[in-house]
Amino acid sequence: MAQLTRCNQLSNPTCTKLPQVIQPDPILGDPTMYRKLTGALQYLCLTRPDIAYSVNLLSQHMHQPMPEHTYLLKRLLRYIKGTLQYGIPITKSNLLLTSFSDADWASDPISRKSTTGYCSFLGDSLISWTVKKQTTVARSSTESEYRALAALTADIAWLRRLLTDFGISQDKPTELFCDNTSAIALANNPVFHARTKHIEIDHRFVRDHIQQQNIRILPISTTDQIADILTKSLSTPRFHLLRDKLTVQKAPSTCGGILES
Repeated sequence: MAQLTRCNQLSNPTCTKLPQVIQPDPILGDPTMYRKLTGALQYLCLTRPDIAYSVNLLSQHMHQPMPEHTYLLKRLLRYIKGTLQYGIPITKSNLLLTSFSDADWASDPISRKSTTGYCSFLGDSLISWTVKKQTTVARSSTESEYRALAALTADIAWLRRLLTDFGISQDKPTELFCDNTSAIALANNPVFHARTKHIEIDHRFVRDHIQQQNIRILPISTTDQIADILTKSLSTPRFHLLRDKLTVQKAPSTCGGILES
C-alpha cells in the first residue's frame, strides 16, 4: 500500500531533529493514505511498545498531516521493515508488579501540553504501557510528572484488582519508579499548601494509595528510567538501550532467512 516493501531499513523510528528541507511524498502525503497507515499502526502497538510514542505522535495529526509528519511516518515504516520479527516475550518469573512513570514537560510545541508515559511489569514480563498527551497544560515539570504518577496509580489499582481476581495477590505495595525527586517529595508530603492546590485531586488520590499501601514511590535515575522511551524522541543508542529494557526483542523462533536443508 505504501510501496515500501523494498525500502532501506532504519534502526530508530524517530529522530531528535528534523531535516531543514523535507521533500513531499506523493503517496504518504495523501491524507487518506496517511490515516489508513496510522490507524493500522495503532493495532501494531498492542505488541510493539517500542513504536508507541511514534504512533501517538503521528495520530495527533490525522486531520491535516504536514510534510514533517509524512517524513516521520516513512521513518517508522522503514524501522518496522527492519524489526518485523520483534515482539515482547512472556517469560516465567516472579509475579510481583513493578511500574515506571515518566513525563516530558511541555513537549507539544503548539499547545505546550506534556506527554505522559508509563509501563508495568509482572515479574520480567511487560503487561501494560501507555503513551498519552495530557489534557491540561502543566505549569512545571513537577506538575506534569505528578499527573503521570496519578494516571499510573489508577492503572496500578486496576491491575492489582485484576491480578487478585486471577488468584495472584499482591501482598506488598507495588513499587512505582519515578525520576523526578520533587514529584516524589510531593507525593510523600502530608502537608498540602497553596502551591499544589491546582493538582489537589491528583495529590489526594496518590496520597490515599500510598497510605493504603497499594503503591510505594521510589526514585530512579533518568538513565535507567524505562518509561523515557514512551515520552520523547531519543538518540539511536539510547533508544536501543531502553528498547532492550522494555524487553522488546527478536523472537528466537524466527529464522530471518532461508532454512538450510
